[in-house]
Amino acid sequence: MKKFYLVFFILSVFSMGDVYAQTTGTGAPGLRIDVTGSNEEGDFGVAIQLVVAMTILTLGPSVIMMMTCFTRIVIVLGFVRNAIGVNAAPSSQIIVGLALFLTFFVMGPVWDRIYDDAVVPYMDATMKSGDALMLATAHMKDFMMNQTRQEDAQFFLEISRQGAMTRDELPLSIVVPSFVLSELRTAFQMGFLIFIPFIIVDFIVASSLMSMGMMMMPPVVISMPFKLLLFVLVDGWYLVIQSVVNSFNVV
Repeated sequence: MKKFYLVFFILSVFSMGDVYAQTTGTGAPGLRIDVTGSNEEGDFGVAIQLVVAMTILTLGPSVIMMMTCFTRIVIVLGFVRNAIGVNAAPSSQIIVGLALFLTFFVMGPVWDRIYDDAVVPYMDATMKSGDALMLATAHMKDFMMNQTRQEDAQFFLEISRQGAMTRDELPLSIVVPSFVLSELRTAFQMGFLIFIPFIIVDFIVASSLMSMGMMMMPPVVISMPFKLLLFVLVDGWYLVIQSVVNSFNVV
């Protein structure tokens, strides 16, 4: 968790300047924000870094949702809740929270590489902020491309009319929408497989009620306890989370 915050914050706030309290000549406390410090040659200006940092921090939630495994996980967990038929248990807050912490777990190896290869050299002043950002972006692109179907990337590449490119040459404007499209497709495929056993339970219960002439009895009232029992007996949450985590190609 600590490395995640450092990766996200330090690469966003390249060097925002020194903010410190000082005492004036009369003894009254004052606050000084300094963004005019000297920069090494070839590095970004501090004022420009401050503007870029504020912009990236504003887009933080979008980065989490669109460039990590969060999208697939939260959709699959939502399908599980709908398939069981209990719309209020677990609540949306629990679903999102579980998806967020699973995202931290799955993305851990990627963020560790970013921390070791980009954040640590930048903090040690052995790498410029631009180089650190490019290296961190390369690691994120590598993760996204490992989850992206080739036909999805080819589709957006053809729409952009940028010509043939290698995997390393693809810009984020191609990689991110291709990754999101692949994640949506994979999540819905997993959701379909999750629905199958619960639909079978609903079908059996509905057929049994029809055969007994209980046509006015809603099948969902009878099938829900059986679906919950089935889900508990097979240890459903373990199987779902195990399948979702193993579905990511993280090396």
